[in-house]
Amino acid sequence: MFHLGFEPDTLSDEHIDSLEAIRVQCASDILAMTTLAGCGHPGGSMSSLHFLILLYANCKLDGKLPMAEDRDRVFISHGHISPGMYSVLSAFGFCDRREMLVTFRRFGSVFGGHVEMGVPGVEWNTGNLGQGLSAAVGSALGARLAVANPSQDLREQELQPAYRVVCAMGDGEQQKGQLAEARRLALKYGCSNLIGFVDRNRLQIGGETDDIMPQQLTQDWNAEGWNVLEVNGHDWQALYSALRRAYRGDVTDPSRPTVIIADTVMSYGVPSMENLAKWHGQALSLDDCKEAIGILGGSEELDELLAERNRREPGPLHHPFPTNPPPELDVGEPIVYPLDKKTDCRSAYGAVMTELAERNNSDKIRVAAFSADLEGSVKLNGFHAASPAGFIEGGIQEHNSATASGRLSREGYSVFFSTFGIFGVTEVFNQQRLNGFNKSNLKLVCTHCGTDVGEDGPTHQVVDYAGLLRSTFDWDVYVPADPNQCDRIIRHIAGSPGNQFVGMGRSKMTVLSTGDGQAPWYDASHAFHPGKADIIREGDDGAILAVGPVVGEAQLAHDLIYDRIGKRVRVVNMASLRPFDRAAILAASDTGFILTAEDHHPDTGLGGLVSLVLADEGRATRLERAGVNEWPMSGKPAEIYSAFRIDAQGLTDRVVRALT
Repeated sequence: MFHLGFEPDTLSDEHIDSLEAIRVQCASDILAMTTLAGCGHPGGSMSSLHFLILLYANCKLDGKLPMAEDRDRVFISHGHISPGMYSVLSAFGFCDRREMLVTFRRFGSVFGGHVEMGVPGVEWNTGNLGQGLSAAVGSALGARLAVANPSQDLREQELQPAYRVVCAMGDGEQQKGQLAEARRLALKYGCSNLIGFVDRNRLQIGGETDDIMPQQLTQDWNAEGWNVLEVNGHDWQALYSALRRAYRGDVTDPSRPTVIIADTVMSYGVPSMENLAKWHGQALSLDDCKEAIGILGGSEELDELLAERNRREPGPLHHPFPTNPPPELDVGEPIVYPLDKKTDCRSAYGAVMTELAERNNSDKIRVAAFSADLEGSVKLNGFHAASPAGFIEGGIQEHNSATASGRLSREGYSVFFSTFGIFGVTEVFNQQRLNGFNKSNLKLVCTHCGTDVGEDGPTHQVVDYAGLLRSTFDWDVYVPADPNQCDRIIRHIAGSPGNQFVGMGRSKMTVLSTGDGQAPWYDASHAFHPGKADIIREGDDGAILAVGPVVGEAQLAHDLIYDRIGKRVRVVNMASLRPFDRAAILAASDTGFILTAEDHHPDTGLGGLVSLVLADEGRATRLERAGVNEWPMSGKPAEIYSAFRIDAQGLTDRVVRALT
């Protein structure tokens, strides 16, 4: 396989001839696969080809070992250039060329319309523009953390990471604000092992980039402190020199990341297609494709390939993506918070995080934590003090932090991202959705969930977080009922694979007790089990299924209901909203009446979940759903809970009315 490894100072004529032969083959394949599929993005794929080919001809990348631990990482932020990426991967032995040509964009194929990890060599599923650089920053941080001194701030360390990270981007996507967020974080943490590439073909779907949204790309990247190299993106010699300089650190400031801005031509190599925005996302006809491949000097077998494509049966619905689980951790022993002292779940979270840092980050970083300018509010101060290198302050840039932390969690670390619920879920929902699609292992722990946000009001009161995350396919959702359960949940997720969300309010709360009121319900012997509900109080005259801080209100309501009407109502803590305890819901329905109670929108939270289960099972159980069913307002939690009748008195009144 052709490989230079950046050894020669300049390219020889023979090198250029070899590279050009690869380009002709790849460009022909781009046109062929998009034409056979009847759709796709040939224009940007062809303008980016020179760079992509040089990457795989020089970087530490091996088609036989696509997941080698010390490999260089390549991210394609403008994921629509999948034809270009796939063609280069096939040329360098990462995937089967014929399978690529025949099945591109076909149902059941690993060769999706935007780059996907089912194809060996693809690091991250992309397509939504502007997010790839954040993922690349996550990987660059991972390389630095692997060789960092855990007791020293990462910014203060001169390091030699084991691998480089490259992120290819389009010029149109530079309009996205998340890219600026990523640039800043990379500079702050000295990601000199990160190389950006901008394909400046000056066109996007709607026409010229300068007409749609003018930008001064060189000035923008310079202003953020990056080394900037400008080059002709179709000049093999000049582009090789720029990439070699960036890779070897032969730049103005080698302690900083570098970007290569390459002037290119959309659909380069086929004059009738060049510099026309229509070819951003449009395929050639069969006859035009044959002609274009001939102009390129390539060989075509379109009729044969098309016949094979038409004969093929669709492939399976799912293809496994490669995963990288978090490290094994010492999660310590649970803390038991006493009944006679109120505390808040966020403080319990902070205590576990400090312990995780002390137990696991002494010799090297195994646990990392991202904050978004809310270190004190989310109680990460102790973690920061115990593990300076493992603490990443991402600033008020939640979109970038969501993606970067998600990607870092695929680099062999246990990664936590903590902010307020409104910022960690609602504001960055698409980033979290794509973390799920990318099979990351992120631990998203959000405080200030529900209406318990102090007196900050509706802009900060997030009452749809569970519904949003449960609408995706790869997030577990947990809402602890008290500090003891919070402690157990955090210890559980720390070393568990997959994406987990833990939501909690701001305020101190009553510790749940056993039925006799003599001991904490969640004692030292209790272990958290995902998908398992807990019966806090027994009863067969009805059931209150509650989640989060409202469980404590339901516990109080249990006794108030008995005092008023002599009925024993079961109180069930449904802390695990995904996976959830279907059996507990059905058992509750046997009582004849269920009241769901939550500091959340009842349509998209626990109330909606229970409704679906009862409907699916054909249960004709009387159901009432208590929650936040309109815009709340500023106020203390007790005032808000009373207004929405989700406090102990409100729950009591609801049950008494239903049972009498």
